Amino acid sequence: MTGVQLTQNLNVLLIQSCVTLRDAMATIDTGGIGIALVVEENGRLIRTLTDGDLRRAILGGHALDSQLHTAIRTTGARAITAPFDTPRVEQLSIMLSAQVRHLPLLHPDGTVADLACADHVPEDMLELQAVIMAGGFGTRLRPLTDDTPKPMLSVGGKPLMERTIESLQKAGIHRINVTTHFMPEKIIKHFGGGQRFGVELNYVSEEQPLGTAGALRLINEVDEPLLVMNGDILTNIDFRSLMKFHREHKAKLTVAVRQYEMQVPYGVVEAKDGVVSGLKEKPRVTFLVNAGIYLLEPSVLKHIPDAGRYDMTDLISRLLEAGETVVGYPVMEYWLDIGKHDDFQKAQEDVSRVRWAA
Repeated sequence: MTGVQLTQNLNVLLIQSCVTLRDAMATIDTGGIGIALVVEENGRLIRTLTDGDLRRAILGGHALDSQLHTAIRTTGARAITAPFDTPRVEQLSIMLSAQVRHLPLLHPDGTVADLACADHVPEDMLELQAVIMAGGFGTRLRPLTDDTPKPMLSVGGKPLMERTIESLQKAGIHRINVTTHFMPEKIIKHFGGGQRFGVELNYVSEEQPLGTAGALRLINEVDEPLLVMNGDILTNIDFRSLMKFHREHKAKLTVAVRQYEMQVPYGVVEAKDGVVSGLKEKPRVTFLVNAGIYLLEPSVLKHIPDAGRYDMTDLISRLLEAGETVVGYPVMEYWLDIGKHDDFQKAQEDVSRVRWAA
């Protein structure tokens, strides 16, 4: 039944416009409800802030260490709000009408009294099917993968792939294809046809590794978008937000990206034709890296050759050459590529503190 709840700890959601994008992201993650409230020093509400706002800032070229007010509009911004004494039924009506899940409740002076949260707002079902790439050997994780496929390694007491399937099911994605190659019988024995997990599983066997795009040739009856995921990823990405982003950009293929920073361990000299124009001491360099999650239209499959290994990087290059629209979706939620032993250990430590889809 649809209802309204009030926030248990409002203070953890409050930030000021001088914080960095990184701090804002941490606030949204800590709050666990997908939103932060930007306020003035006196507590007056300036605007609400979602992970979608942060994604747009990153796509606009802003680094995680940029201050919020330089990357996102904080003056003149308008938020959907209501007086603090608005009846619950009316709060819910406002949220349903505006298709929002959160409604700041304000005192007469504009300061935040509370935040109302709808426990359910009707949404369209996600009309797509998923593909989990589970055929890799997991060489870098040996000896853990000597007799266990990497997606079947236990993370917090259950196989990694089980966590992925649960996330897909909770997002309303029930048709899931699983590509297999290395010890497929262990995957099939555990998951069966998927009924126990509320999904329909279809297994696609690769006799020889076909690559992250080549394996898609083996999937039949594709008449809706395909969500393709590497099988060694631990994430609580919002699939609905990804689909919305894909549609808004009218993309043929959307690749999830993650902002990655590294610090150069030396002073960097800026020079042209031997003339020094500047010096930066151990600067931080920011990149967008491939997060191993893709959303593609069915028409894209015609670009995949009929035979041989073919990776998503090859497919993206071909689409760009053909003038098709390819966009990058910044992942603001928790994301970890479990490729090495250190990553596997970090997954065990993180899984209990990460907020997973309810």
